[in-house]
Amino acid sequence: MADNTAPVSTKSTDNKSKELTAIVAKTSARLVPFLLLMYVLAFFDRTNISYAQQSYMADTGLTAQGYALGSGLFFVIYSFLGTPCNLAMRKVGARKWLTILAIVWGIVGAGMAFTHNETQFLIVRVLLGIAEAGFFPGAIYLTTIWFPKDKQDEIRGLFYMGAPIAMVIGSPVSGLLLQMHGIAGLPGWWWMFFLEGIAAVAVGIAAWFYLDDNPRTARFLSREDGELLAGAIEEEERNAPVKTESSVKGAFKSWRVWVLSVVYFLIQVGVYGITFFLPSQVSGLVGQKVGLEVSLISTIPWICALIGTWLLPKWSAKVGHHHIFVAVILLITGVSIAASAFASPLVAIICLCFAATGVIASQPIFWRMPTELLTGAALAGGIGIVTMLGGFGGFFAPNIRVWFDMLFGTQETGEGGLVALGIFVLVGALLSWIVGISERKGNKD
Repeated sequence: MADNTAPVSTKSTDNKSKELTAIVAKTSARLVPFLLLMYVLAFFDRTNISYAQQSYMADTGLTAQGYALGSGLFFVIYSFLGTPCNLAMRKVGARKWLTILAIVWGIVGAGMAFTHNETQFLIVRVLLGIAEAGFFPGAIYLTTIWFPKDKQDEIRGLFYMGAPIAMVIGSPVSGLLLQMHGIAGLPGWWWMFFLEGIAAVAVGIAAWFYLDDNPRTARFLSREDGELLAGAIEEEERNAPVKTESSVKGAFKSWRVWVLSVVYFLIQVGVYGITFFLPSQVSGLVGQKVGLEVSLISTIPWICALIGTWLLPKWSAKVGHHHIFVAVILLITGVSIAASAFASPLVAIICLCFAATGVIASQPIFWRMPTELLTGAALAGGIGIVTMLGGFGGFFAPNIRVWFDMLFGTQETGEGGLVALGIFVLVGALLSWIVGISERKGNKD
């Protein structure tokens, strides 16, 4: 009798596993492209000022100091609001929350077209930081609601492709919009800000009709499929090998959460340390002014980042040991950033390809660590804590390069700043390794 029942049970389990795999694939096809589109538009609205910098400053009288302050204020405001925004989304629901955010940040982004002095510019940048603060941590938290752990790395990897996609297509799209200069008597930057902002509003409206809060309420899944997916995710949380924190207070008390926040900060230092200076660094390497040739060469590292962000999270999900993956990737990244300061042009471009790939592809794998430490409200709050500190990386990254170049007198060549960035990223590799070792030993907070 026992021999007869065992194969039936195994067959039933196999069928359930296949059914769950099909449901996850359907969910991924539904959610990932839309969230990726939202991320690309958010990235456009926060960085498009860099494309219109010269003409906008000339037309409005914005000073270089005002431009730098406004760029930095976005990240400061953005950072502080990550935790409360995620807790709010947990209560309000993803559908309503992401709809509101996209519409608001789109309106604010379009509002940049109507700024004509430094005060107005600073106000709009602060408002944009407030409006966008809830999207990214919310999207990361959303992956834990909709996908089993063995799929989350891959999903976050696809989502993170939004940044390099935005970098690859942002320049030509914004450039084309800037070519609308003179239409209706308006400058090109007016059209760029307005149309890219309106695009976000349109996608925000679509989000209300397209998104769902969780698998059980999903309109694109049958009731049975939604229940199966939600049940599988909840069972994973109950059977977690290391018992996780579930309260917001527990997240704030966890030393590992704070160390991971520092790791994420150091990764963001690498991201924006590369992003803000890549065209000028390439310009120096090839001996050409920033133009079409430099722009095309500057896309090569981001194309490599797209490929790496597609492949590395999948590899990590199969092999496991996520802290080792992150540590090794950051080790290679840190060395590559520093080496790009001293190498020949060809080798330096190759180093920048490794660096851009590392700072982007490490992030979806990195997020596996806090999601294994926390659940429920603690996870929402913990993600907010990590993104809060990480956001300051965007503020400090350009300043770190400038400070260390001034310290070592390398303003013209940039070696001091690049070596400093490399060291910061290497510290992130070390801290990631330490947290991973602690988890494997089962240490409690």
